[in-house]
Amino acid sequence: MSAPSESGAVEAWTVQRVLSWATEDFRARSFESPRLDAELLLSESIGLDRVRLIIEAKRPLSPAELAKFRELIKRRRSGEPVAYILGRREFFGLVFRVDSRVIIPRPDTEALVEVALERTRSHSMYGRMLDLCTGSGAVAVAFAKQRPTWRVTASDVSADALQLAQENALRLGTIFGMSFCAGDLFAALAAEQRFELVTANPPYIPDAELQAISREIREFEPALALVGGPDGLDVVRRVVAGSRAVLEPGGVLAVEVHYDQAGRVRQLLEAEGFSSIETRRDYGGHERVVSGTAPAGGAAPDRTRPAQGPV
Repeated sequence: MSAPSESGAVEAWTVQRVLSWATEDFRARSFESPRLDAELLLSESIGLDRVRLIIEAKRPLSPAELAKFRELIKRRRSGEPVAYILGRREFFGLVFRVDSRVIIPRPDTEALVEVALERTRSHSMYGRMLDLCTGSGAVAVAFAKQRPTWRVTASDVSADALQLAQENALRLGTIFGMSFCAGDLFAALAAEQRFELVTANPPYIPDAELQAISREIREFEPALALVGGPDGLDVVRRVVAGSRAVLEPGGVLAVEVHYDQAGRVRQLLEAEGFSSIETRRDYGGHERVVSGTAPAGGAAPDRTRPAQGPV
């Protein structure tokens, strides 16, 4: 992988040179963040953080490092997300393990954790949280890290996703305050379980939009965790309706939604008797989280509807 310079000498593949080459290669393929992708993959290949890549820009790569970098480049060229290639993703200041069993935690979802923390501030010393569609456990673990005296239950229909969530909780030090339930939404809960907080990041992309989203999401992330029916609200409706029966009076429901669904989800909460309904925008300015306060009482959750996917 060396080439002669104008003087006839063989030009070494330095950190700076391979970064420039990979960045241009990714840019030509219309990747969203070509330079960042190149830096992350090179850091993984040679064991340097991104700051050291700048400091050691003139350092030549060994044949073994070049070979490893080539393999990662091939995977990225196929469209595989960088988070899956690295096997990790940072979320709310924590590094989570991720793979194709779950969708990749995104910065927009940090708004869900922020809302959950803010709206339960009066119960900061103790409470019970239920995180539906937990996937990698990002929301549940991030909340538990901030509220170590709470009891957190993480639920997902996918046993594989739930296993990864448990691994993240163990590695990040929140496992002792958490429990994990495999089942369709509320189906895995004991009849008497009640919570001060229910959060959910359910599948919410309308069926027709699946083909319009980026290839790396469409082809690599689990569709069951992404798609929510004709209008994207199939699972959201069930979360809103079922939460009434498991929330304590005055408990909080907070749900992440698609960028254009907040108005309709507000109406769903209103129809179920929720009050103090609020929306929170994500870092991109979209209304991303809808939350509200539960009324007293409520019907039993529907435990018979089809399953949702790992998130």
